[in-house]
Amino acid sequence: MPIPKGVLTLDDDGTIVEIGRLSDETESTEFYNGILVPGFVNSHCHIELSHLKNIFDKGTGMSGFIKEVVKLRNGVDEEFREEAMRVEMQLLYESGVCAMADISNNSESFSVKAESPIYTRTFLEFFGTEWSQAEEILTRANKLTKKAKEFGLDASPTPHSSYSMSPELLRAISKAGLKSGWLSYHNQESWEEEELFLNGTGPLADQYRDRGLSTPPVTGTPSLIYFLNNIESTQKIEDERVLLVHNTFCDSESVERATSSIKSLFWAICPLSNLFIHNALPPLELLRRHNATITIGTDSLSSNSALSIADEIKCIHRYFPNIPLTQILEWSSFNGARFLGIENRFGSFEVGKNPGVVLIDNIDFRKQHLTADSRSVRLV
Repeated sequence: MPIPKGVLTLDDDGTIVEIGRLSDETESTEFYNGILVPGFVNSHCHIELSHLKNIFDKGTGMSGFIKEVVKLRNGVDEEFREEAMRVEMQLLYESGVCAMADISNNSESFSVKAESPIYTRTFLEFFGTEWSQAEEILTRANKLTKKAKEFGLDASPTPHSSYSMSPELLRAISKAGLKSGWLSYHNQESWEEEELFLNGTGPLADQYRDRGLSTPPVTGTPSLIYFLNNIESTQKIEDERVLLVHNTFCDSESVERATSSIKSLFWAICPLSNLFIHNALPPLELLRRHNATITIGTDSLSSNSALSIADEIKCIHRYFPNIPLTQILEWSSFNGARFLGIENRFGSFEVGKNPGVVLIDNIDFRKQHLTADSRSVRLV
């Protein structure tokens, strides 16, 4: 729980040596107006898309968003893309992010992440709608994983989503990811995705057919249940950490199925991105009723105006005002650290940890909410 007039005592490298409450002021006491929180863990980001800031249209839905990604992703040269990533990584650090789960489709972000003080686990994401592509894509996944590790990055393959992959590729890439101990998966991000699996219809189905791409089987079930059935047809998910990302259109049936199947299950929300693309939000009250372990991500600058955890918290306050700030802060740091397996170093204020110290100012202490003027800044 919050400590009014709380005091953190740190050693020279930022490790916490004592936590208490102000009784006697000393020469070394520094005072800040606001709240001190541990460094944030951004549990879902696409830093390699940083050059796409402020150029996508809002409210296009998933099919329209995919069209814009295909059209605009490589619209500037590599030097510009790299500089945009470097700028945004620095802003992430300055705003208090200490660790991040980042998605990569290629190697462009590797050097930027390797140079950053932010700890990053890189999820190498793959697509492919045709069964005949699976073996060739798996070979590329292995090569890209090896290259990431040459940069000193923790990295492993991961599937993008059920609708963007053949059943064969979904199983193969998921198996490779689970072998590493981690999986990150875009889950039920759009109603178009659900319509595709339930009925084989909708804008996403139409777009795939127009492009001559195969669509996944029509199962009459939510896409998350299709994903789990497909994976579990060849292997069991045991102690591996699985992150379901977005969850904008998840339902009770899907949540119950997932929570009963996966021991180390985490649910990443990116509310500002969901509003940007779909004008919709994940059912947080449903997830809370099921005691879901929720984390917070920012997604990419193709669907967000800033990579700011504080802004995501403000969004949660705006649409879910009854969720306590203490719980949201747990989502923003400790739960993400648990997913990444770094909770012994990051995610909470505990003696012996070095989680970073972040100040969030302009707090409404009566409501226990951030305000429109709140911002986060790294102190340590």
